Amino acid sequence: MTETDRRPQVEPFLDSDTETWSYVVYDRAGGSAAVIDAVLDFDQASGRTSTAGAERIVAFVRENDLTVEWVLETHAHADHLSAAPFIREQLGGKIAIGDHIRQVQGIFRDVFNLEKEFLVDGSQFDHLFHDGDTFKIGDLEGQVIYVPGHTPADMAWLIGDALFVGDTLFLPDVGSARCDFPGGDARALYKSVHKLLALPEETRMFMCHDYPPNGTREHECETTVGAQKRDNIHLHEGVTEDEFVKMRSERDATLGMPRLILPSIQVNIRAGQMPPAEDNGTVYLKVPINKL
Repeated sequence: MTETDRRPQVEPFLDSDTETWSYVVYDRAGGSAAVIDAVLDFDQASGRTSTAGAERIVAFVRENDLTVEWVLETHAHADHLSAAPFIREQLGGKIAIGDHIRQVQGIFRDVFNLEKEFLVDGSQFDHLFHDGDTFKIGDLEGQVIYVPGHTPADMAWLIGDALFVGDTLFLPDVGSARCDFPGGDARALYKSVHKLLALPEETRMFMCHDYPPNGTREHECETTVGAQKRDNIHLHEGVTEDEFVKMRSERDATLGMPRLILPSIQVNIRAGQMPPAEDNGTVYLKVPINKL
């Protein structure tokens, strides 16, 4: 393995409204890149969208003369709308997600009573990855790791020594992701986390979100496998599966729904595309009453 293979370049972008980290991962300036978990700005009160945040990613890619090969989603996010279509329109690349997105599409097609033309086969995405698949980003090799639990469709992307975990884990002082969304499973999350923690301790781990406890620090995006094993408040070494499931289930029972879950899921199961416009030319998002 060459130094380039081992150590990809990673540029993080924070969306402060949703506390979401997006990333550009690349082999070298003038080389190839992937964009991970890009955010579309959305003002729920007015129903307006904006690409201001995603434009920062576009500017960075162009300034560094990068060729985008992949636009990756770790899962169908429940807290922000995906900007993947805008990234692909501006920079190219294939929009990809894990193959279990079909299960999530099936769940939420029924929750939202979507149009009969909506297919639950993942065809809205350019590519569906399976557990254990590999892919290339220029000189970099990526590996696909299936990590269900937060949702039934989460994937982690291991690119060189950089691991992008989505919502499977947060920084050590924040802990782990909730498991009470439809299809979530705390026992599955425990097993998924331990799959990741079996990687070399020096593996860099990049979060999809950060929620600094009580404002005690600035937002951060990076830790290591070793730090998680030692210090994660929910899943450090020695925590048993039953202990974790009890803690996670009790904690989840106290949590409200994410602020943007209803608009986000409707868009993100469509690979970031909006629902079809109605006969007046306007796009609408549904709000199911007393459903979740």
